[in-house]
Amino acid sequence: MTSANAEPKRLLLLDDDRLVLATLGEGLRQAGYRVATASSVEEAEDVLAGGGIDLAILDVRMPGLSGIDLAWRLHDADNEVPFIFLTAYSDEELVEQASEAGAMGYVVKPADPDRLVPAIEAAFARAGDVKKLRDTGRQLQTALDADRDVSLAIGIMMERRRLGRQDAFEILRVQARTERRKLIDLAREVVLAVEKINLIAAVPAVEVRPRRVEGRRERT
Repeated sequence: MTSANAEPKRLLLLDDDRLVLATLGEGLRQAGYRVATASSVEEAEDVLAGGGIDLAILDVRMPGLSGIDLAWRLHDADNEVPFIFLTAYSDEELVEQASEAGAMGYVVKPADPDRLVPAIEAAFARAGDVKKLRDTGRQLQTALDADRDVSLAIGIMMERRRLGRQDAFEILRVQARTERRKLIDLAREVVLAVEKINLIAAVPAVEVRPRRVEGRRERT
């Protein structure tokens, strides 16, 4: 279900029962969604490969590969398409498997749009929260990596030039401003340069022997 001005959400409905695909798919379309259907995991993967799916509704038990199998493939591939399970079974083991696979929820059959739509909307809300957490985590990691390089560069300046931390930082900051560069870029360059020097220094020295010149006697 989407607002009047928003693009309708596109769902993938996976079920080996073609009657379920037809009736439930049509009901979800009437509820305002765009719906792509698949009767096997292979068909579902083809649809997903085409992109544009906002949420997948996966039947748990199917001949051959199941919705659980597809869910784990999405999970392992770090695919950001959220999914919920559609199942005729309700037990603790299923709930645990769904949670481990990263499901945003599950609905027990027989399902109809009146029961499925609230679960879909709840899944969208939860998926939005998860995405925010992931984005925050990525931003935090980027900040930590940047802070690490700056801290290392400051440490290098402190050691090489016998400076205090604040003075070392100020030299880096002024140099970055003079070169019209970001402090993090200069810091990374300093760290890489020192790492290269350390790498070269670690190479065993080659013994250089004096060259003997014919017809000339070495002085003692």
